[in-house]
Amino acid sequence: MKATPDQNALMGIALKIGAVVLFVGMASLIKASGQVPAGQIVFYRSFFALFPIIVVLGWRGELRDCVYTRRPMGHVSRSLLGVVSMGLGFYALTRLPLPEATALNYAQPLMVVILSALFFGERVRFHRWSAVLAGLLGVAIISWPKLTLFGSGHAMSSDEFAGVLAALSGACISGLVTIILRNLVATERTSTIVVWLSVTCSLAALLTLPFGWADLSATQMALLVGGGILGGIAQLLMTESYRYAAPSTVAPFDYISLLLAIVVGYFAFGDVPTIHVLVGGTIVIVAGVFIIWRERRLGIERAKVNQNPG
Repeated sequence: MKATPDQNALMGIALKIGAVVLFVGMASLIKASGQVPAGQIVFYRSFFALFPIIVVLGWRGELRDCVYTRRPMGHVSRSLLGVVSMGLGFYALTRLPLPEATALNYAQPLMVVILSALFFGERVRFHRWSAVLAGLLGVAIISWPKLTLFGSGHAMSSDEFAGVLAALSGACISGLVTIILRNLVATERTSTIVVWLSVTCSLAALLTLPFGWADLSATQMALLVGGGILGGIAQLLMTESYRYAAPSTVAPFDYISLLLAIVVGYFAFGDVPTIHVLVGGTIVIVAGVFIIWRERRLGIERAKVNQNPG
């Protein structure tokens, strides 16, 4: 019996929620490992993510074809930017409370709109610009206590200041990666994109070894390996969700991660969310959901124009 569109959408949403839960689990394990160098974290995240990916692709019979591509430089450029974005994100994660690091990551869809308009000539109308400005206001509210360097201790505040700058820089670069990815998916298989990303990020992260990697304890190593495996499974679930539902349908469920980060942050790390995180995070989420909704409406309108050009 063939699944109905509603059943497919529900399956896509369920897979997306599963991916979000595992990504928060990955972030929690990485945070629990302590202030490990960002390049070292990127290596563990990327290399050990390959194991579940290889198992699934082998089971599907897609392993042999996933390496072949007609656009190797597209994958390399996307992956190298991904390494930088990932490293900045992990640096922020080790220096900020989990809810704040998660909320600041929500700046990424805002950056996609800004970069698309400024550098790729995409026409952005008043509604989306309004949402972007509101979202940036939310980011400013979250960041303000750290960027002003006011806190319980100067050393702690300086560390968090660097974490905020890293999170925002990572979100900006991640926005550029998303734009490149839009171009790649037009001609490349999903399995090819995922494998090239993990392999290239692993090799690029190894280049940071001469700059000093930490001597890990058995516990730290187990946490980072676990984080990499969870990240790989989450990547597969997220990719699979797009087989069942449109990105605009499942994308809003990314924001569940803030609720999960607040719960995990409180019970695992003693992180109590501040009023700045709650208010600013809510504004950023509303702005992000509006942008997603607006993108879907514009996609529907473009489809109608293409079907009825006259």
